[in-house]
Amino acid sequence: MRIYRAQRPRSAADKGCALTIGNFDGVHRGHQAMLALLTNEARHRGLRSCVMTFEPHPRDWFAQKAGKPELAPLRIAPLRDKLAELQRCGVDDVVLMRFDDRLAGLSPTDFIDKVLCQGLNARYVLVGDDFRFGAKRAGDYALLDEQGASKGFDVARMMSYEVHGLRVSSSAVREALAAGDMVQAARLIGRPYSISGHVVHGRKLGRDLGFRTLNLRFPSHRPAARGIFVVQVHGLTDEPLAGVASLGVRPTIEDAGRVLLEVHCLDWPAGLALDAGYARILQVDLLHKLHDERKYDGLEALVAGIAQDVVDARAWWAAR
Repeated sequence: MRIYRAQRPRSAADKGCALTIGNFDGVHRGHQAMLALLTNEARHRGLRSCVMTFEPHPRDWFAQKAGKPELAPLRIAPLRDKLAELQRCGVDDVVLMRFDDRLAGLSPTDFIDKVLCQGLNARYVLVGDDFRFGAKRAGDYALLDEQGASKGFDVARMMSYEVHGLRVSSSAVREALAAGDMVQAARLIGRPYSISGHVVHGRKLGRDLGFRTLNLRFPSHRPAARGIFVVQVHGLTDEPLAGVASLGVRPTIEDAGRVLLEVHCLDWPAGLALDAGYARILQVDLLHKLHDERKYDGLEALVAGIAQDVVDARAWWAAR
């Protein structure tokens, strides 16, 4: 899969692309169905399949612009995970558009002319049933279809995707994660909810407390999930390792506001160096929520709390 900033390179041999547009946060089952339709259509037309997505999320940008960061959507997945899932779905190209004043100010027709036609040479455009675009979200499917007929690209619309009568959406995934319903989140996503990233050095406090951790940064200050979770860790050994993890801001330790995923493996593999995790890219599946983050009254209470979390995590695994 090829990744571009702003636009795909054009050449004399470029036949154009089959395109879909969206944020794709979480790449849930509705997204997967849309991407399957896109890649199938691209193959039949002899085109490359292309996803246009945005960083930052447009709603995040508008929230910052208004000075109300609390209105930004909760973030389901880091960019790394979104790109990995898009690749797994068979997408050929991803165009990362920086959402800024220029892009936000484009009229719907300018967006079509400058971005879809001139920038991407779109020959087929697939959108969702609630798709809006252009300044003040004035563009809709009807306008896109009308413009496509005159500018030489086909337009298709995919209606909502449902699982057990529930419309699958990023909002529904966020609600499940915020409620700590990891089973429902996995049902909507089509796989266990996971976060991946490089293991980074921390304050080494975990080893002093008797609970060595692997630390991964979460790139948003507003993660969709928070709390203490039973997890499994991929990337340290051939088989996933059982663990317990904290996703949040560590209120007992610091008040910096940065979000970390701190993972403690329940049983460290024999023969694996204690510092073997550093600089590796791990995938951590969040399988079951134990409780929300807690601010303990000092380190002694924190150690007791972590010890109980380990006991509860072992009990959950034993009951599987």
